[in-house]
Amino acid sequence: MELHFTTLGAGEPLLLLHGLLGSHQNLLPAARRFAEQFQVFAIDQRNHGHSPHHAEMNYAAMANDIARFMDQQAITSAHVLGHSMGGKTAMQFALHHADRVRKLIVVDMAPKAYGPRFAKLLGTLRNLRLQDFKTRQEVEAALAPDITEISLRQFLLKNLMPAEHGGYRWRIHLEGIADNYDHLRQAIHADAPFTGEGLFLLGGNSDYVTEADHPTIKRLFPQAQFESIPGAGHWVHAEKTAEFAEAVLRFLAN
Repeated sequence: MELHFTTLGAGEPLLLLHGLLGSHQNLLPAARRFAEQFQVFAIDQRNHGHSPHHAEMNYAAMANDIARFMDQQAITSAHVLGHSMGGKTAMQFALHHADRVRKLIVVDMAPKAYGPRFAKLLGTLRNLRLQDFKTRQEVEAALAPDITEISLRQFLLKNLMPAEHGGYRWRIHLEGIADNYDHLRQAIHADAPFTGEGLFLLGGNSDYVTEADHPTIKRLFPQAQFESIPGAGHWVHAEKTAEFAEAVLRFLAN
């Protein structure tokens, strides 16, 4: 599998992994700041963005995708940053390929199992008959009763593409993601901890990572540091881009 990516800048490699239903474009505003000091690789994970679709989707497979990507790009080791689902991929990669990770940054995610908070949303997306819509505004209006948050609807609509014979289609492999959603909710496991440096960068207004999660994180990532961005929710990089970029660069500079 050859993952789609965009690269910016020069220097030590820094890999960026987006969250569920996102793409590499979500991290590009921060990537431009990182590119002043690093060679940034903003990657579309499998079944997302322009990367290939596959029926299998779990963190072991997605971590292996990153290992293959690094091989294809002749990258021996890199800093690895992941948000949400991408954070779990980054954690799994660090635990299974520790020698290839210089520093690990996990954005608003713990290695624990999560409840089915996106199950209803995925069901809503699957039930849309996209071939029947003539405009993006019609699609958004159809989503509005179940997805009341405007910013979330706009985020999801970035995955909408005109279909060849009229109507629309999803760029993401929605069926593959939905069918594997239970795998994506699972906890991360490993036989041994990742002993390298790690930053868990959290949204101050988010409930994805709590104090109760810190012992589990420290067991798998004993050098983990924790930092919270005040006023940010789960999408830290989008809501507080400057503060997010500064925190990441400060950690990588130490």
